[in-house]
Amino acid sequence: MGIREVIREQFAGLSPALQEVAKFVLDRPNDVVTVSMRTVAQRSATKPPTLVRFAQNFGFKGWPELKQALASEMGLGPEQYGERARTLVGRAKDQTLVSEMFKVHRLNLEATERLNEGTLQRVCAILEKAQAVHAAGFRACFPVAFSLTYVYRLFRNTVHLVDGQGGSLEMQLRALGKGDALVVISFTPYSREAVQAAQAAKAAGCALIAITDSAASPISLLADETILFAIHSPSFFPSVTAAMAVTEGLVEMLASRAGKTVVKRIDESEANLFESGAYVQAPRPRAKG
Repeated sequence: MGIREVIREQFAGLSPALQEVAKFVLDRPNDVVTVSMRTVAQRSATKPPTLVRFAQNFGFKGWPELKQALASEMGLGPEQYGERARTLVGRAKDQTLVSEMFKVHRLNLEATERLNEGTLQRVCAILEKAQAVHAAGFRACFPVAFSLTYVYRLFRNTVHLVDGQGGSLEMQLRALGKGDALVVISFTPYSREAVQAAQAAKAAGCALIAITDSAASPISLLADETILFAIHSPSFFPSVTAAMAVTEGLVEMLASRAGKTVVKRIDESEANLFESGAYVQAPRPRAKG
């Protein structure tokens, strides 16, 4: 059970002063892990000794230990790619290396499924009401946004990729309109372009869907709905496997909810791909003479 779940479970038994701290930790976890204890005390209208007492109430030595544990739970650990890469050096002949990766992928998928129970239905409702859907992903998240756009567009024409190619991000973001929806994918450390896209969506009056690794990520804090995915990896770089899986699940649900009309649209799209030469027909087996 995570720290925030424990706090929620024990909330009713806390003193009024500790309940104020608990509210702040639950409502503004991003502040807890990014600012000083003194600043948290000011913003939560409490005092530093109360924060220390709160942390000790949940088994931590002090506030810094609670802060570090919360950051780790949110996927905001301080370990950098280079530091993580050092653990791989010399393991090329280790037979467990690849199996270790697949094991973590399975755990990420299971965690991601648990995190999003009920969320995908709400996200589907938002996307279905939108006049147009835009998907934004940059760097490692680009393939997730591209896949979402490509597959969703097989049965909906008003789906657009925001990728900033050729320095066109600002121009693409100007296309966002009131009544549209923007799906933004990003994980820690969060892409500057992803945050820029999320801010532009809110300014334009778009619905915003965040697909991210933490409810306290900068895009989640702006979002109307958040789809969470686990990024754990034994390698030096976070995994996006669960992000791909959850977006595939989202499109699957959108197709299912669309009813029988979606079958015709997908049939037409597939036929067009073959007719245009985008897909190559597999050669037919020769008849036996």
